[in-house]
Amino acid sequence: MNRTPVPSPADARRRPGVRSATGALALALAAVLLAPVDVHAEPDVDELDIDGLTERAEELEESYDGELLQFTEIKERAERAEADLEEVEEQLDRSRSGVVHIAAARYKSSGLDPALEMFFSASPEQMFQDTATVEQLGRNQSGQIAELVELQAEREETAEEAAEELAEAEDLIDTLEEQREEVEEAIERYEEEQVPEEPEGGVSGTIPESVKGWGFDGATPRMAAIRDEVILSVGVPYEVGCARNSADDHGTGQACDFMVAVIGTHPSAGNRSTGNAIAQYAIDNAGRLGVKYVIWEQRIWQPSSGQWVAMSDRGSVTENHYDHVHISSY
Repeated sequence: MNRTPVPSPADARRRPGVRSATGALALALAAVLLAPVDVHAEPDVDELDIDGLTERAEELEESYDGELLQFTEIKERAERAEADLEEVEEQLDRSRSGVVHIAAARYKSSGLDPALEMFFSASPEQMFQDTATVEQLGRNQSGQIAELVELQAEREETAEEAAEELAEAEDLIDTLEEQREEVEEAIERYEEEQVPEEPEGGVSGTIPESVKGWGFDGATPRMAAIRDEVILSVGVPYEVGCARNSADDHGTGQACDFMVAVIGTHPSAGNRSTGNAIAQYAIDNAGRLGVKYVIWEQRIWQPSSGQWVAMSDRGSVTENHYDHVHISSY
């Protein structure tokens, strides 16, 4: 089989115009590699400002009883994504410079190596499918170029993640601002009622002593009514704890923890289903009961948004709310 011979660097030097052509190729390569990669997802990361969203959230604190936990969770993730993006971009700049140095060094010595010329004239992704070509580049050089390709892909993914987190934060603030008057009216009604209305048909039964955990009697009237209704309507496999000395809603008696497993352990399949039922009961009756938010399985639900929002990893089963359902009331 006849093959077209690949010209050697010496042949390239003897051929008129090859030197200038490879020089142009090297300059074009440098321009492409040094230019910022425009891979922003929609909306653009730069078009959203987490500081501006934070200012808007602070203006809503009084109306929402100081509880903007969902926004805080999204904000933390957005800030981490932005920090990750900055780090990747710094790595990308260093890697891009290193690859340009490879091209420049090859050109200055003998014109572009045929393997490099083939590589730089095609997309890196396509060329990396040709194992023989990669082997010609040498282990060190191919490693640097591979790193550049990987960093470009990582930068795109990280930019999209940052944009999505910021967009989610903006959507939440927009929703909270739209519902501000409605929420203020609801809070005023809850304060006047003190305790929620009973469900149709009422709730009957006696709370077993075995489920009365720490601070059980320290709950506010509203939270106590919510607590008892959940226990009698859904049931709990373990104890329920309420008031304790802390800076959150437990400190004011406005929250209870419904344990579905031994503290620090994951529940059984059956008890996890009970946890789901407890959380869903609070959600389904949030307006009538005056539920402020529910935390379960590293997620938080608030009536203002009406959807679950993922929470950051707190580092333990209990802190991530896998062994209990947390319910807070107004």
